[in-house]
Formats: sequence, C-alpha cells, structure tokens
Amino acid sequence: MTVTTTAPYQDPTLGVAERVEDLLARMTLAEKVGQMLQLDARDDLDDHVLRRHVGSVLHTSPERVLRAHELTARTRLGIPLLIAEDCIHGHSFFEGATIYPTQLGMAATWDPALLERVARATAVEVAATGIHWTFSPVLCISRDLRWGRVDETFGEDPHLIGELALAMVRGYQGDGLTDPTAILASAKHFAGYSETQGGRDASEADISRRKLRSWFLPPFERVAREGCRTFMLGYQTMDGVPITVNDWLLNDVLRGEWGYTGTLITDWDNVGRMVWEQRVQPDYAHAAAAAVRAGNDMIMTTPGYFEGALEAVERGLLDEHAFDDAVRRILTLKFELGLFEDPRRPSPERIEAVVGTHGDLNLEVARRSVVLLANDGVLPLAGGFAADDDGRAVAATDARPAKVAVVGPLADDAQTQLGDWAGSSGQAGWIADGHPREMISTVLDGLRAHVPAGWTVTHEQGADILTLEPHPDGERFPDGQPRPPVVVPAPTDDDAIAQAVAAAREADYVVAVVGDRIELVGEGRSTATLELLGGQVALLEALAATGTPMVVVLLASKPLVLPPAALDAAALLWVANPGMQGGRAVAEVLLGLVEPSGRLPVSFARHVGQQPTYYNQVRGQHGDRYADLTQRPAFAFGQGLSYTTVEYSDLRVLEPSLRPGDVVRAEVTLHNSGARPALETVQVYVSDLVTSVSWADQELKTFTQVHLEPGERRVVALELPVAECTVVDGAGDRVVEAGDFELRVGRSSRTEDLLAARFTVNA
Repeated sequence: MTVTTTAPYQDPTLGVAERVEDLLARMTLAEKVGQMLQLDARDDLDDHVLRRHVGSVLHTSPERVLRAHELTARTRLGIPLLIAEDCIHGHSFFEGATIYPTQLGMAATWDPALLERVARATAVEVAATGIHWTFSPVLCISRDLRWGRVDETFGEDPHLIGELALAMVRGYQGDGLTDPTAILASAKHFAGYSETQGGRDASEADISRRKLRSWFLPPFERVAREGCRTFMLGYQTMDGVPITVNDWLLNDVLRGEWGYTGTLITDWDNVGRMVWEQRVQPDYAHAAAAAVRAGNDMIMTTPGYFEGALEAVERGLLDEHAFDDAVRRILTLKFELGLFEDPRRPSPERIEAVVGTHGDLNLEVARRSVVLLANDGVLPLAGGFAADDDGRAVAATDARPAKVAVVGPLADDAQTQLGDWAGSSGQAGWIADGHPREMISTVLDGLRAHVPAGWTVTHEQGADILTLEPHPDGERFPDGQPRPPVVVPAPTDDDAIAQAVAAAREADYVVAVVGDRIELVGEGRSTATLELLGGQVALLEALAATGTPMVVVLLASKPLVLPPAALDAAALLWVANPGMQGGRAVAEVLLGLVEPSGRLPVSFARHVGQQPTYYNQVRGQHGDRYADLTQRPAFAFGQGLSYTTVEYSDLRVLEPSLRPGDVVRAEVTLHNSGARPALETVQVYVSDLVTSVSWADQELKTFTQVHLEPGERRVVALELPVAECTVVDGAGDRVVEAGDFELRVGRSSRTEDLLAARFTVNA
C-alpha cells in the first residue's frame, strides 16, 4: 500500500500565512536565496531552476515558458515560478497580441477609464499565455525630453500620472489575484529615476527630499495605498546612494509611512551595477548583503547574487535568516495567485480565443490619442466626410476627387509605429521581425483604405532618418548586456526629395509623416538633440516650398523640436507611437471621420536648450525669458485642438470662503460654437498665491471630459477638496496653508486658455 503525505504548504484548505510559514521552514538557505532571484529565461534555464533554485524568470518565449515549468516540477519542493514580462502597452513580445499606443500616447487621451480597459484587455491576453507579472505601469515624471524613456511615462504632471497609473493597476490586477485573468502590476521606477542629468539615462538624480515629496512620490503613494502588488526600483543613485539600498526611501517612506506590504523588485542588474558600474560595493557578497538589508525581495538578472548572498552568510555579513522576510513576501504572492494548485501555464484554447482580439478597443485608444496641434482650416480634408459601412469616407456628390501625396520615412513603417517594448524593438530575440504586418495599419494604409472613392493616394519616402555604427567600446557592457549601436544621421537624399516634391506638386494635399525611430528611444538611448534627424528637415522645407497644403504628422516617441516648415504647416498632428491601429486612426482624423480629442500630457520645446519645459515649474527667477530665446514652449501641457470651437465663460466659485475640510465647488459654462461635436477636456488648476516656501505657480488638480454637440451650451459643475490644495513645507510635510488661492479652469495650462476665480482658505 502506498501512503501519500501532503505537507501543510500543499494543502489549499489552509490559510496563506500558515502555508507560507510551513514552506519557509522546509527551505534550505540556497533555496531561500534562489527564491529571491529573477533570471533571464533566454539563458541556461536548467542552471537557473535546478542549481540556483530561481524564484522567477522573465523574457520567456512561448517555448521557454513550458520548459521552465517542466524543470520546476523536478525540484525538491516544487515551488512554482513567477513568470514575468514587460507587457508595457500590450503583450509586447507575443506574436499576434494587441499592441496599443505607447504609454505617453495613451496619456494623451486623458481618460483613466479607457486606460483601465486597456490594462484589463492586456491582462486577459497576457494571462492566457502563462505570464503572471507585467512590469507596468511607469510612474516616472517626464522632465528632460532628451531622456530616452519619455515615451514610457504618462507625461509631466503628477496628478495626471496618478490617475492613469491607478487605472492601469486596477485593470491589470482585475478582481484580485484569484482571478485567472489577473496579472501582477508593477509600479516603476521608484522613485525619481526620470530626474536625470543632461537627459542621460540612470544618471545621479539630484533631488531633495522635499522635491521628492512634492512631485515624484505622490503618484507612487496613490498606487501603493490602492493595492499595487509590486514596486520596481530605479537604476539611479540619489545623494550618492543607489535606490536599491536607499533605506529612507524603501523603509522609512514606502514600508513605514505608507504601510506598503507588497513585493519590491530591483531593475535589471541593480545589485550587480553597484559593483561594476556605480562602484559603491567591492564585490557581490557586499552588494547582496546591502540589498537584503535594505529590504529588496526579488533581485532581477544579477546571477552573481546567488553566490554572493551565500558568501555573505559565510563571511558573517548576513544572518542565515536575513532572507526570510523577502521570501515570505514572494511566497505570499505565489499562494495568493494560486500557483501551487494551478501554475497558470499557457492555455492554447485561451490563446486562440483572446490573443489579438481587442482591435476595436485598440482603435478607440489610437483615435483618442491623436493630438491636433495646429490647423489653418485645411483639416478635415475637403471639409470632412461621413463613413460608409466599410469605414471609407463618402464624399459629397459635388465634391471633386482629390489627390493626396503621402510622404516621409515613417508613412509606411509598420514596426516603428508600434514604438519601444514591442515586437522588433530589441528586448526579445524570438520576435525579431516584429508583429505580423497584416495586423498593423500605417498612415499610408489608413489613407488608402479610407479616402473617398475616386480619390488618389500616392507615396514617396523622400528621406531616411539614420544609420548605425558599432559602439566604439564594444558590443557588450561588462555584465554581458548588448550596448546600443551609435546613431548617425542619414545624409540628405536629393533624388528622393525631388521625387517627393514632384508628387506634392501634382497633389491637392501632402501628408508628411516624420519623427524618430526605435534606435533613438529607450534604455541607454537618450539623445543630445531633439531635432528631426537625417533628411527630414530638408524634405519638409522642400515640400513647403511647393505651396501644396501640407499636413505634418509627427510620429514620434516624445516631443521633438520642430523646424519652421513643420510649425508653419497647414496642419500639425502629434500621434506618438500609435500602435497597430494608429494609421487608420490618423487617416480617420485627417478625413473628419473622427473628431480629434487628444490633449498633450507633456510640453513641446522650441529648442533643446530650453530643457526643462514642464509647465509646473517653481516660481522665482530673474526675468521670464532667455536673452536669446523665449522660455515659452512651442506647445504646452494640456494643449490640443478640435474641429470646432469650445468657449469658456462665467467661471465662479460658489462659496469663496472655505476651511481645510471643505470642498471647492465651482461652475463654468462651455459653449460649442462650431458645427461639429467635441469631446472637451476641462482642466482645473490651482494656484496658491502666497506660500511659505517656493512652489509651482499652478498645478493640475482635477479634470473632466464633456461631450458637446454643435451649438450646445452647458454649465459644468466642478468639485475639488480643499485638502488637495497643498504645498510641501520647509519641514517636508504636505499641508494646506491658509490664504488666497486661484481656481484656474480652461482648455490647457497656458495662461491665455484659463479663466480664474479666487477663493480663500481660512485656518
């Protein structure tokens, strides 16, 4: 007779805490150390799982996911793996998955509910493929536009970031971790990672604690208190201390003040970088000891951590029980996900049913992300159209067929349209050729598919953007990771420009699609310049000289500095990297089948030397301009046009004398005085007129979106708790100070777009 004994940790009827403690008591020191490791599944999986007892793997191709599970089944305790992937704006590296606009593009919708739907749909696709954990959303604040990761942010405002990030966390984590379609969200990069020096990635972040509390920490505090289950730590140092071992930030603030009980994970090789890059630890034993003492739980892609941690115990740098708290938190996640009963392996049936099936939502987000920045009346083309049953524009019966010349290096570049962290962007080798071309609509595709019958669409590339050269220091960093190659601007091609000019002269309209490419975007890919590279400026100047009305579509990961030919064009749109349905969305906006409604989540500079250009800068400087240039951005936070005019009037605060526990209640009248409908984003800023410490002149505090039919006039009610009208004082405390305030309401952060009404807060 065979007797099977079930250990308490294998008994699903017991509570999570009891199961965790039973399993922890059975683990060897090596198994505990291994549980804290997350390693790259593209490397030696057998070694990861069987020798290092790894607790998690990332960058798992579909085949490697299955192999990892097979190996785990052979281990002594059978502790399931956490499978992780960078599913940043869709299931990034699963062929055929739905890829949405980048995070910055989605932020242009200013619609938390829409982003929650995106995250929920992404989680459904991701969970079906056996992934448990996404490293998203990014809560970094865009500061210097030269930084290579601006596209991963929600822009430059802490309030907007907090609203959108919280929505995505809710979408990813669903109804709780027992939901089979839930995946772990990860708030990153905690904290201050984006405050760079010279825009350089992962450089020392020179941020005071007051500045951290003022702007960088509030979005993270929101998601921490609302249940985001994991936090990822930034690469950088602050006051010379790597975030990975910043005791004040991790323990005093995150785990102490905020009471965070979730799991912390380092970013890629943060522990190793303390040894070979930042050089603040002499060896892996000391680095591992410092990371454990600081409260890190999961160590991402530092293979040397395993040997280093064991050596740290041998040398007396760590007690053998020093790992227990971290392992408890990791095991708790695994039990709460139910992985011991169901490891959530890839499901061929669910993959077939759900992956790549969210095209309608993707199209909706892409449409809403398009920001119209300038328009002299040329758009919508030929006055705009209705759509037939196939989505093609239907011209008026007396309309003359038109010819559209679509030019530019990005007019038909499908993979660039997807942006970073998708397909062929370089982080995953198993999908090197990118996502299926037939799933992607470029701007050229979109116009060909949607112009009225009888219209003609021609195409010329006109220019190249860049070429690549090997990095002079070699192909790899000391930790073995590849170094990005060096970008060299492509030379101007006079023949290609001549062909584009000929096409423009024969056309009624020219649509020029310009911007940046993936080689200029991402980790380690910050740029010294923000200008259009290669032959693009020469192309725009030549097209402008033809006199044909030119619409510039800036398909760029982040705001770029634009030449006069673009700024003076008949119309200008910024579409970020708009995802798989981006080309169709752009075409529909150009043709008037869809109303433009996107608003800038980040400001555009006029010159790279203006950095930083964010709207909520601290008051107090000599003058209000450079000697040789204005400080005003080319386009400011919150800007964006519609195909109609919405007028604001009659702003009033209903009760102008308030106490800290009250609510500011106000009304403003909106009037759509044009002939087309509008989705208006009503932005509410607050200015504390006199503060005890230097502070921003105004900050976004709330916003709402209002649908207005042509001619409609509506009174919009606004509410804002006085408790939100805070400053961080000289002692580092967030307080509401008594005194006079202005409520500023309008269509953007620009002074000329805002109405103002005063209220007073009494002590």
